[in-house]
Amino acid sequence: MRNVGAYFRSWFGRFEAVAQARPDPWLCVPAAALIAFGLLMVLNTTYFLGQEKTGDAFHFFKLHLLHIAAGAAVMFALAQLSVTGLRRMVAPLMIAAVVMLVLIWIPGLGVTRGGARRWVRLGPVLAEPSELVKFAVVFFLADYLERRQERMASFRRGPLPALIVVGIVAAIVLKQPDFGTTVMLALIVFVMLFAGGARLLDLGRAGACAIAVLALQAVAKPYRMKRLATFADPWRTARGAGFQLIQSLIALGEGGKWGAGLGAGRQKMFYLPQAHTDFVFAVVAEEFGLAGALVVFALFCAILFRGLRIAHEEPDPFASLLAVGLTATISLQALVNIAVVIGMAPTKGLPLPFLSYGGTSIVMAMAALGVLLALSRRPAVR
Repeated sequence: MRNVGAYFRSWFGRFEAVAQARPDPWLCVPAAALIAFGLLMVLNTTYFLGQEKTGDAFHFFKLHLLHIAAGAAVMFALAQLSVTGLRRMVAPLMIAAVVMLVLIWIPGLGVTRGGARRWVRLGPVLAEPSELVKFAVVFFLADYLERRQERMASFRRGPLPALIVVGIVAAIVLKQPDFGTTVMLALIVFVMLFAGGARLLDLGRAGACAIAVLALQAVAKPYRMKRLATFADPWRTARGAGFQLIQSLIALGEGGKWGAGLGAGRQKMFYLPQAHTDFVFAVVAEEFGLAGALVVFALFCAILFRGLRIAHEEPDPFASLLAVGLTATISLQALVNIAVVIGMAPTKGLPLPFLSYGGTSIVMAMAALGVLLALSRRPAVR
C-alpha cells in the first residue's frame, strides 16, 4: 500500500502540508454561499417537478445532494495538489475529454434529449462531456501558452496552433449540437490568449473570423434562426418559441425590488420551462427580488475578483494562466446565463454555475473551485 501511495503522490506532485493549506476565505465564502443557496433553489424548484415525474418530491434534491458530494470530493482532492501535480493533469484531461466526446456517438452510450446528443451513459452515471471539455481546454491552453510565451508575437507560431486545436474540439461540440458551449469555448480561448500575451491585432482578426463562423452557424439551422427571432421580439411567438423568455420576464417583473418570498413564486409551477436548470436565476429574482438577484451577482463578482487576484499574485506562468482560465469559465458562464434570463442574449442552454441543477455541471464547477483553492495557497515549495 505504501508503494501505491508513493506512486500516486509522485505522479500528481507533492502535496502541501495541511498547516500551509488554509482555505482562502475570500474565495471559499462566496462559493460556499452560492452552493448552499443553489441547494435551496433546487429543492424549491424541483419539489413539484419531482412529485410529477417520479412521485417523490425530493427526488431531484437528493440527486443534487449526491452531485454536490461528488463535487466536494473532487474539489478537496484537487485543492491538495501542487502546481506540479496540476501541470501533470494536462494530457490526461485532454485525452479524457476527447474520448468522452467520441463516446457520445457510440450507440448504447450516447444519449439524445431534445434533439441534441450531448450525454454519455456510463452505467448509472449520466455525464455531459462538454463540461469536462471546458475544464480540459483551460488546462491545455495554460500549458500551451506557458511553453509558447516567446512566440506569441508571431500569430502562426503562437496563437494559431492553439486556435486550431480548440477550433477542432469546438467543431465536435457544435456537432452535438451545443451552440452555447461552443460560444463559451470561443470566449475562453480569447480571454486566455489575451492573458498569455497575444497581440490585440491578431486577436481582433481571429475574433472577426470566429464571429463570422458562429454567425453562419446561427443562421444555418432553422431552430437557431427561430431563437434569434424570438430574442428580437418574443411577444410575436408568445405561445411558441417566445414562451420561455416571456415567462422569465414575468418572473422578473413579479419579483420587484424585494421578491415574493421564498417558496411563494408561481413561475416554477410548470409555467417557466427549465426553472431548475438554465432559468433558475429567474426564480431567484421572482422570490428574492432585485435585491436577491444583485446579491447572487455580487457573489459571482467576488469569485471573479478573487480569481484574478490569485492570477495576478501567482509567480508561475502556468498557474497564473490556469487561474485566469478557470475564473473566466465560471464568471463568463454566469454572465451569459444571467444575460439570457433577463432577455439580453438569445437562449444558449448554459446552466448557472453552482446554482443550477445538474450532475456534471456542478461537479466541474466545484472542480474549478478546487484548482483555484490550490492556487490560492502559498506553499513553501512548488
